[in-house]
Amino acid sequence: MHTTSKKAAISFIFITLLIDVMGWGLIIPVMADLIAQLKHIPVNEASTYGALLLSVFAITQFLFAPVVGNLSDRYGRRPVLLLSLLGFGIDYIILALAPHYWWLFIGRVIAGITGASFTTATAYIADISTDETSKAKNFGLIGAAFGLGFVLGPALGALLATWGIRAPFYAAAVLCLLNCLYGYFLLPESLSKENRRPFEWKRANPFGSLKFLTRHPEIGGLAFSFFLIYLGSQSVQGNWNFFTIYRFNWSEKMVGISLAVVGVLVGAVQAGLTRVINPKIGNEKSIYLGLSLYALGLLLFAFATQGWMMFAFLIPYCLGGICGPSLQSVISGHVPPNQQGELQGALTSLMSLTTVVGPLIMNSTFAYFTSTRAPFYFPGMHFLIGAVCMMLSVIITYKVLTREKKENPELASVIKGSAPVGETPMH
Repeated sequence: MHTTSKKAAISFIFITLLIDVMGWGLIIPVMADLIAQLKHIPVNEASTYGALLLSVFAITQFLFAPVVGNLSDRYGRRPVLLLSLLGFGIDYIILALAPHYWWLFIGRVIAGITGASFTTATAYIADISTDETSKAKNFGLIGAAFGLGFVLGPALGALLATWGIRAPFYAAAVLCLLNCLYGYFLLPESLSKENRRPFEWKRANPFGSLKFLTRHPEIGGLAFSFFLIYLGSQSVQGNWNFFTIYRFNWSEKMVGISLAVVGVLVGAVQAGLTRVINPKIGNEKSIYLGLSLYALGLLLFAFATQGWMMFAFLIPYCLGGICGPSLQSVISGHVPPNQQGELQGALTSLMSLTTVVGPLIMNSTFAYFTSTRAPFYFPGMHFLIGAVCMMLSVIITYKVLTREKKENPELASVIKGSAPVGETPMH
């Protein structure tokens, strides 16, 4: 692939991921009201039905991400990316037109099945990155897209909502379909035909794809570390608004401002700071430092006593984002080019699995330790569990990488080398 084509392709991947995040962000401000309207119930009761939509999306994505990853190893990244965008466009049209709640369910199932943009985009980046340094720069766009989308999406959604409750859904659909057209005419294929492999169902089922990660002990260990990072992050993702409203009496506006701050910090870390720090200290140190910062941020959240502290403690937490890309770089360095799609599908399945089980664990912990049934009152207990997940991840990664450097000198350069930049778990 020529340099010009590579630049165009990387731009497309960035826009695809940005639209993916923005599309969901666009509809967040109005989703609660839409569900309440369709179910003819108050917004607080509608939250249960909103959780069901999140769950069905996560479960569907868990089941289908490895299928889509394997399809991209067989037929190439381009057609899978375009079908993914088309699927998201159809999803948003269904949500926009929905006369009944179950239509929303159908839309989220379609989005879960076709929601391969992250899986296939990361495989695409792995295809076109010729060395660890270029991989570092290219993966950086993933985190930047998540951060920027996380800021722009909800803000734009709130603005569009003034034109009607359905307007943000139409806007999200238009964005996806326009990007699909753009990709159809301009996106080159990244996976050469000689690097493709036959599609195998046994590799494409989610549990089979997770077995892929255990074929080598080092991948299994690092994948478990990856799982713990995303499980720990669910203490923030699933509970941020509940915790801050309950603990500090925050308004919805204040919650929105805090999420915008998260988006700005994530974008700054991934698009700027990581590109400076990671090449200087390398993959291994980036992983240890990032995970330690995640753990510190979560620990501080758990013991915060004033609302302003949550803003201050977001800084170390978001700085932890320097670890994810480095860990992903080390994991991807273990597999050949024709298995990158399968690997990314398996990692996406792990992430989806944490989205299914994480909120259940964290939300129930939060509810229990703010109830009269708890042995002691501690609203931040779920953050403490998240911090423990991060520290366990540090220990596991250290043991695996220390052993690998001794047993496999060829991987030592990947472990120590400069890192790609991925997204922070809060997105």
